[in-house]
Amino acid sequence: MTLHWLEILPIAAYLVAILFLGFYRRDRSASEEDFIVGGRRLTLPAFIATLVTTWYGGILGVGEFTYLYGISNWVVFGLPYYVFAILFAFLLAGKVQRSSFVSIPDQFYCHYGRRGGILGAIFTFFMTLPAPYMLMVGLLFHLVSGWALWVCIILGALFSVIYVLSGGFHAVVRTDKLQFVLMFGGFAMLLAVLVWRFGGLSFLSVNLPAQHLTWHGGNSLTYISVWFFIALWTFIDPGFHQRCYAARTPATARNGILISVGFWLIFDCLTTASGLYARALLQGEQIRPALSFPLLGHEFLPPLLSGLFLTGLFATIMSTVDSYSLLSAITIGHDLLKKWPSGKSAGPAAIKTGLLITVVISIVLAIAVPSVIELWLLLGNIFIPPMLLPLLGCYFPALRPDTRWVLANLVLAFLVSLAFLTLSVWHSPSLRELSFYGGIPPMYPGLLVSLLIFGLARRKRRL
Repeated sequence: MTLHWLEILPIAAYLVAILFLGFYRRDRSASEEDFIVGGRRLTLPAFIATLVTTWYGGILGVGEFTYLYGISNWVVFGLPYYVFAILFAFLLAGKVQRSSFVSIPDQFYCHYGRRGGILGAIFTFFMTLPAPYMLMVGLLFHLVSGWALWVCIILGALFSVIYVLSGGFHAVVRTDKLQFVLMFGGFAMLLAVLVWRFGGLSFLSVNLPAQHLTWHGGNSLTYISVWFFIALWTFIDPGFHQRCYAARTPATARNGILISVGFWLIFDCLTTASGLYARALLQGEQIRPALSFPLLGHEFLPPLLSGLFLTGLFATIMSTVDSYSLLSAITIGHDLLKKWPSGKSAGPAAIKTGLLITVVISIVLAIAVPSVIELWLLLGNIFIPPMLLPLLGCYFPALRPDTRWVLANLVLAFLVSLAFLTLSVWHSPSLRELSFYGGIPPMYPGLLVSLLIFGLARRKRRL
């Protein structure tokens, strides 16, 4: 699509503003703890802004799913995450905040020894790789500029993370505040204009397929239930843990998550409703569901408002890119490089080295596998089984078995999940047409192995 200059202007202004905020008040003498968790001084408003924006980077995927399946988007990508976020708030937030650690691998090193810590750090690194979100930023740059996708991925990555090199967590939080306003403002404006121009539910009910207004969207109960298991990711998400480590008090961490759930509910209503309008108004074989949101804004908003909406899309994704890039960098610099004998005093310098490594690997992945869904499958589905129970064991000693059992869990649960994913890829026509082997998501057998190992360990302890 060809943009009006008034559409480009807000995007350019946003990129300038984000760099200014990111580099503002940088402290070259910051300690490692300050660089990673901001000195543990995160206030409630800042906590909410940075958690809400970081957790919602997959906005193009939300648009695609709503375009294809309607309000089922809320059931799949909303409800299960509210449930587990609320459980995290009451069960884990206070425990995480009161600990003296700054990362999930820190917990593993403490409770499961060096080998457990290294395995936990490797898994955490792949969990936080921002490649899917760098790809989404690249797709947006490609859409608005027409430049080659690989060029747009590199430019999007640089704009999203360059200020993290100097400001660390402080820079992420400062930029997240602006991005919070832009993401909510953009969708609220879009939805208001669409309702004013076309009407509300009566318009949608006439112009949508009947299944788009059902809770399942034509999907099976089995398919939908899989997403409730995937939402277990919330418990092991390093972004949740980092923000709890950074919170001023346990109450800040707990209440911040609970209030964030309310904001996610509001934003899910805005995005799902906008996706329904996209399905009703954008028709034709040339429509790419993954780009339904930017196309909707471009087609039905005046140029300046369309530019503001596109800016909100950039803000939604880039707020996740910078956070996940920092988390991956922390894993390399703090949890791996610093643990070698020669790296004990590496500090922020090692994390900055980790950031450069993270960006290079993520850009290569995003260019090599240009599909957000494929990247989520390759990077995400195999890490919940090995990490979930060991991490819960860090906070609940009654669940914590002997270190040997945990190491067996980390290795076997991962390998079983990886084996099922490999079989799925092998028996599918292509990654784009991936179907799970035997209809079984790789996470299920991995979780079963993990439960069996922890069950055996608990039984042996009782004998």
